[in-house]
Amino acid sequence: MVMQRFVLIVFFKVVAVLCPGVAASQDFPYRPIRIITVQAGGVGDLIARPLAQGLAAPLGQPVIVENRPSGFIPGDMVAKASPDGYTLLVTSAILWIGPLMQKSPYDPVKDFAPITLLATTPNVLVVHPSLPAKSVGELIAAAKAKPGALNYASAGAGGSTHLAAELFKSMAGVDIVKISYRGAGPAIVDLLGGQVHLMFATAGSVTPHIKSGKVRALAVTSAQPSVLVPGLPTIAASGVPGYVSASPYGMFATAGTPGAIIRRLNKEVVGVISTPEIRERFLNLGVEVVGGSAEELASTVKSEMARMGKVIKDAGIRLE
Repeated sequence: MVMQRFVLIVFFKVVAVLCPGVAASQDFPYRPIRIITVQAGGVGDLIARPLAQGLAAPLGQPVIVENRPSGFIPGDMVAKASPDGYTLLVTSAILWIGPLMQKSPYDPVKDFAPITLLATTPNVLVVHPSLPAKSVGELIAAAKAKPGALNYASAGAGGSTHLAAELFKSMAGVDIVKISYRGAGPAIVDLLGGQVHLMFATAGSVTPHIKSGKVRALAVTSAQPSVLVPGLPTIAASGVPGYVSASPYGMFATAGTPGAIIRRLNKEVVGVISTPEIRERFLNLGVEVVGGSAEELASTVKSEMARMGKVIKDAGIRLE
């Protein structure tokens, strides 16, 4: 009996030395976890905070949100962190789309371990009421009748609203001129004033204006109709088959994080975002909960890089 216990002790010590990831994952977590995300008040921050609060109980440790400037900084911090599951990243598609438009300090595929797709927010194709088009089909017809006569507001180079518009132009075969703005606020102001004809805007930013009749909504950019804009058809079902453009938010760890830790985090994170309270809270932010496996997020990253990479290249888009 004594010999058996001795053998077991030796065995586990050998495992700890030869397989530190396995040993570390057995008692994970034993100290606070931090989530790196964008500046306070950004959508990533507003997603990360209720998620951190919900994770504290099932993980048995405090989960702290740390804000950093937008862009590549949050991703770079996590890419360079220890691969132990204690430094996580909540980010939008800038993590993997950004490097297609500007040199980045990390590899979006090799330097991160996907955990789960957290949420997604679609854009809404809206037009100023002075534009006669009342459907996507009518808008395409008007654009083709007078190439270059229509314009759209872009809330920043390489952002989801810009890419949604360029994807639409490519797939619909239309020439619509981009009018650049520094942010969604000024872009929407000019749309409301009729200085621009149309815009692909986040659902949360234009829903009040749709309800007031200040803009007309034609379609949503997601693959399926969205609860954020009930009754609105998708662009894919309105004359542009296969069109999908939404802004996803995912959680990642550092590449090399043990698989057991990734699976534990996936289980707990998906559990938290699946609760009615979190779903409702996210909807109030203008985003829809997704969830799913780490493998599904990895697949999304690779497929989106390939799909949007062509659009970015053809349109010559570079980050400002």
